Amino acid sequence: MGREALAFWLREPGVGEIRSVALPDPGPEDVLVRTLCSGISRGTETLVFRGGVPVSQYAAMRAPFQEGDFPAPVKYGYLSVGIVDAGPTALLGRTVFCLYPHQTAYVVPAAAVSTLPDGVPPTRAVLAGTVETAVNALWDVPPLIGDRISVVGAGMVGGCVARLLAGVAGVRVTLVDVDEARAGLAESFGVDFAAPEDAPGRQDVVFHTSASPAGLQRALELLAPDGQVVELSWYGDADVPLSLGGAFHSQRLAIRASQVGAVAPARRHSRTTGDRRALALQLLQDPAFDALVTGVSPFADLPQVLARLSDGSLPALCHAISYGDG
Repeated sequence: MGREALAFWLREPGVGEIRSVALPDPGPEDVLVRTLCSGISRGTETLVFRGGVPVSQYAAMRAPFQEGDFPAPVKYGYLSVGIVDAGPTALLGRTVFCLYPHQTAYVVPAAAVSTLPDGVPPTRAVLAGTVETAVNALWDVPPLIGDRISVVGAGMVGGCVARLLAGVAGVRVTLVDVDEARAGLAESFGVDFAAPEDAPGRQDVVFHTSASPAGLQRALELLAPDGQVVELSWYGDADVPLSLGGAFHSQRLAIRASQVGAVAPARRHSRTTGDRRALALQLLQDPAFDALVTGVSPFADLPQVLARLSDGSLPALCHAISYGDG
């Protein structure tokens, strides 16, 4: 118990702080990771920062290495990349991804880390958890050759979904967002862009990631008969009004939830979460994903950064946190 690290904690809703924490000595099956960078999962982490997790979802929303309980005090996060400073010989000195909160160093079981493939820099690797979410969504509702597909919401998750869809032969992909500045993101991903009012209709599938009721409503309106919306948004304790009149019944439309906490049913018996994460890291060899990392701040500034992301004064897709030498 001789080592110490610094960790970000939510002291109370809307107020974060940096705390000193003691690290246990790693056991024979553990690794000591010195953090290089972490990513802020903007939608979920700002919701946690505001204290917006419903009581009914306290257990379901726990992160793998979370400490404390909702609404606060709680240590929360799950996009961490670092170097193994102690542990099994095969991992020593390797750069790894782990579903760990924002902390300068940590001890976890070796099985909890995934090594980065060649060609994946640490800052891009913080997107691994988000690419996993996109992979799971495409396992939930696989695109078919020639499909017309829209992604409503050009944030972290929507961007990752759009980029993966762009690699499917014959699929026409449109990224839809109220912010026309996101057209550049669509271009870098090789997909079309449209504002909600200009988005093409008769879509076979629409992936919804905007976390707004208006976005979900528009996603339904874009569907062809028998089409389905794949809902990836997390609304927390917010009400989501939705009009299911009009074409919803006559055109047999559907809304399906997709969530990364479990492997999609189509692959649940043939892939583990570790397999899915390894695939996500391989997919991150694509440098186009760099477009999603739109800012970097030092770890010491994290309480202010999350406050600004939460109130909207800091625009970002994925905001990364740098730890210097850890």
